[in-house]
Amino acid sequence: MAMSLGNLVMGNVVLGVLLASWICSVSASVSYDSKAITINGQRRILISGSIHYPRSTPEMWPDLIQKAKEGGLDVIQTYVFWNGHEPSPGKYYFEGNYDLVNFIKLVKEAGLYVHLRIGPYVCAEWNFGGFPVWLKYVPGISFRTDNGPFKEQMQRFTQKIVNMMKAERLFESQGGPIILSQIENEYGPMEYEIGEPGKAYTRWAAKMALGLGTGVPWVMCKQDDAPDPVINTCNGFYCDYFSPNKAYKPKMWTEAWTGWYTEFGGAVPYRPAEDLAFSVARFIQKGGSFVNYYMYHGGTNFGRTAGGPFIATSYDYNAPLDEYGLLRQPKWGHLKDLHRAIKLCEPALVSGDPMVMPLGNYQEAHVFKSKSGACAAFLANYNPTSFAKLAFGNMHYNLPPWSISILPDCKNTVYNTARVGAQISRMKMATIPIHGGFSWQAYNEETTSESDSSFTVVGLLEQINTTRDVSDYLWYTTDVKIDPSEGFLKTGVYPVLTVLSAGHALHIFVNGQLAGTAYGSLEFPKITLSQGVNLRAGINTISLLSIAVGLPNVGPHFETWNAGILGPVTLNGLNEGRRDLSWQKWSYKVGLKGEALNLHSLSGTSSVEWAEGSLVALRQPLTWYKTTFNAPAGNSPVALDVGSMGKGQIWINGQSIGRYWPAYKASGSCGGCNYAGTYDENKCRSNCGEASQRWYHVPRSWLKPSGNLLVVFEEWGGDPNGISLVRREVDSVCADIFEWQPNLMNYQMHASGKVNKPLRPKVHLECGPEQKISSVKFASFGTPEGTCGSYRQGSCHAFHSYDAFQRLCVGQNFCSVTVAPEMFGGDPCPDVMKKLSVEAICS
Repeated sequence: MAMSLGNLVMGNVVLGVLLASWICSVSASVSYDSKAITINGQRRILISGSIHYPRSTPEMWPDLIQKAKEGGLDVIQTYVFWNGHEPSPGKYYFEGNYDLVNFIKLVKEAGLYVHLRIGPYVCAEWNFGGFPVWLKYVPGISFRTDNGPFKEQMQRFTQKIVNMMKAERLFESQGGPIILSQIENEYGPMEYEIGEPGKAYTRWAAKMALGLGTGVPWVMCKQDDAPDPVINTCNGFYCDYFSPNKAYKPKMWTEAWTGWYTEFGGAVPYRPAEDLAFSVARFIQKGGSFVNYYMYHGGTNFGRTAGGPFIATSYDYNAPLDEYGLLRQPKWGHLKDLHRAIKLCEPALVSGDPMVMPLGNYQEAHVFKSKSGACAAFLANYNPTSFAKLAFGNMHYNLPPWSISILPDCKNTVYNTARVGAQISRMKMATIPIHGGFSWQAYNEETTSESDSSFTVVGLLEQINTTRDVSDYLWYTTDVKIDPSEGFLKTGVYPVLTVLSAGHALHIFVNGQLAGTAYGSLEFPKITLSQGVNLRAGINTISLLSIAVGLPNVGPHFETWNAGILGPVTLNGLNEGRRDLSWQKWSYKVGLKGEALNLHSLSGTSSVEWAEGSLVALRQPLTWYKTTFNAPAGNSPVALDVGSMGKGQIWINGQSIGRYWPAYKASGSCGGCNYAGTYDENKCRSNCGEASQRWYHVPRSWLKPSGNLLVVFEEWGGDPNGISLVRREVDSVCADIFEWQPNLMNYQMHASGKVNKPLRPKVHLECGPEQKISSVKFASFGTPEGTCGSYRQGSCHAFHSYDAFQRLCVGQNFCSVTVAPEMFGGDPCPDVMKKLSVEAICS
């Protein structure tokens, strides 16, 4: 940095400022070029994972971050959740699981970076896409377009977050962990729909963000026209086809979808580890340098944070860390091995563009070389059905279908995306015996009540405008006068009540009795319910309970979408024919009486008389149940099994676990699932015909040693005696290892010169903490068939396959066994490619 004497005379003040900025930029600077994000002058291949802080608890954060680090991550990516942080205008909340600063500091302590997606629109299957509901009622507002009131609010909140981060010195330019920030979120498709106002808003958002002076690059995802110098990035199941909009920007993948979300009434999607690894290797071989797994830990939509509508409480996402924070094997381990293989290639990957060599109709090689002599190759077989034998260099390589082999020295394979070296863990939900079981008390919600909080108007009101989302529930009540001369009173043919609702669920009560129930779905939230109703001569009270199941989080101007009973509401089969009730007087009540009394809280639960013992009514709609229990021993994650219930909400010690709905069975098809071939969210699914979600996570940190209050509000009618507390733990561990399967450990032993002969791969088996391997359920070295949980012997089997596992594994928490014929009593079938399949029980 050269300065003339004349410049120095300008005064010490200016020099001080210049030096300070220079020192900051030296201490930590983030920039980018066409190859990669550069941190302190060094190009980096960055592996990132999404962990959303409100979807777990502060007590879980250190363990989640540590497991992410052990899994080979460099970066933790998170959204910032506006509606959690500003529940009412100007009233901020940054405590508990919304303590963003604490979360980022924990990531820094672990030695990882942060990508902070400020948005502040997040989508994320989160209630109202992360926008506070009060924002909808700012005069003159229109969301996510060139609209003054919206831009003012968005800038104010974005600035609030950036200033918080700066005050805590959390940007990398200040020596903190934040290396990237995102403004807006997947706006491209929306901009396309609304045209010029959308383009103007994009330009404004980029300029506003850049003006905040964070000292780190900004990105926009799914935004092909992101204004320079903002980097446009890709989201999807595959992003190898993607290129940024300028040649000098790096190729970044902000959301590599590890699975998909679960909706109530939908099957549960999962994505094979082999295909996820394949998609990442494809992206890296095409010059990609930043990959973020969405999600790395999905977690839980506690309370009423789930969006959709109809998004389940579990946001597991089939992520490498499951909803409870446990390793999902083999996905976590297979990706860990992938990351280690990629990092071995890093010097070559960041040096230049790959040379692409076709090796067949569906096969090719990407070769990276650096000036200093580093060489790395990715060999790809895109054929989804057949193996490929590839000649590359002076060697031959066998590639399974739909796979990529990684050669960090352009010779030796250390990893193939379709050859899983990690163990497979089968999990179980084990019932925790509670002495004497839960002892339930019950309180029945009133279906008709003229309370102080109700009001009466002519006609039908939209639900969200009426409740402002303070509750899922809105009562619509009206009176119907039936003349004694009505014909149906003699014939007994009930008149039919028809109700049209914009969603999301609906119960009809006639004179206090449940007469009908209907509900929509994520795809079709609207409902039409026609029901014969038992009316008597004189005045009849019709009460309609309309229920929201999360507010929408995506779609053009989703803030304008309706919920609730918009009508018409009609009665057919009277002497006069059809009577329209839509424009009668209706009285409205927001929320339930039990909510107003805070029956879910420690203080509110004593405000009413609860029925006990034989007086506890089962299978009654609109019933509150409560009990107390002691925290189970140990550290395993716990959950509630509510398979015997219908639909409702759960609270533990006053904190909401979320909405439950096991009575909504998953529709769709759940066939077999082959990892090979293009994946989408409908390809590999489970739980068809069963509850979309049966188990609900109870964070350990919410429990006291004894006397925990459990409150359940049941809408439909369920049997609380079927509710149990369960422990999530490993049931059995498996491995499927081919002989001579590539692995990193063996490569590194060779590279270091410690060994010079080829090494056999090893099987590693590990039960959960507090567990040991109790028995070997299956072991076969040869040509075993089937999958973990249902292995069977093939035509070739070494008769001593079990021996090594009995000797080395039983009684241990962890063991490893070399996959070599001599371990199993000799080669059962020479000249045949053999593998080892094993399943061991953990207890």
